[in-house]
Amino acid sequence: MPSITRNGVNIHFETYGKGPAILLSHGFSDSLEVWKHQIDSLSSDYTLVVWDLRGHGKSDSPQNIDQYSEKETVLDMLGIIDSLNIKKTMIGGFSLGGYMSLAFYQRFPEKVSSLLVVDTGPGFKNNEARDDWNKYAIKSAEKFEKRKLKGISFAARGMLTQQDDRIINSLPDISVPTLIIVGEEDKPFLSAAEYMNKKIVNSKKIIIPKAGHAPNIDQPELFNIAVLDFLKK
Repeated sequence: MPSITRNGVNIHFETYGKGPAILLSHGFSDSLEVWKHQIDSLSSDYTLVVWDLRGHGKSDSPQNIDQYSEKETVLDMLGIIDSLNIKKTMIGGFSLGGYMSLAFYQRFPEKVSSLLVVDTGPGFKNNEARDDWNKYAIKSAEKFEKRKLKGISFAARGMLTQQDDRIINSLPDISVPTLIIVGEEDKPFLSAAEYMNKKIVNSKKIIIPKAGHAPNIDQPELFNIAVLDFLKK
């Protein structure tokens, strides 16, 4: 079971295939299992790396909430690719994982060959909208606390909440090819996908039909074709 250890926290990841690298991050309260329909297809010509965010799956759930943040998540991603001696990679993710992929690019653009953001929101310029999102995140935390899932609860408080508008304001600075995928039935995220497509200069948006918030699960064949076509071009 490959893993890295950062400040005493073990982060679990899995690698498949050989070739140019792809690092995929899952969404809040999920695990690397969300990518199971992508493994065979994407690892045929690429090195596919999938991982469990801290507090999720087989990664550790530290007991200090300060160890759950955007910064720590991005450094976990860096630690994984550095441990594999990957110099440059496609960075991609679903939902929270997509947001963290944008955050990774902002911090380490030299490590990114291309971006993949799936059913993702880039954050909020409006303070009131951000406050509403954070209220939703705290409610999620409380729900998981009642189920004794402390790691996921801490992740909601420390990783799902947002503090500022850095990421949404950084979209015009993205210079690498970017694929934006959204499910046709994921109504709340259609406008976010359109917004990112307008702001990111070298971006392509694909709407996956008959798919909700997880098009890689709802329509894996269409999703995989879209990603592979994008990578080949």
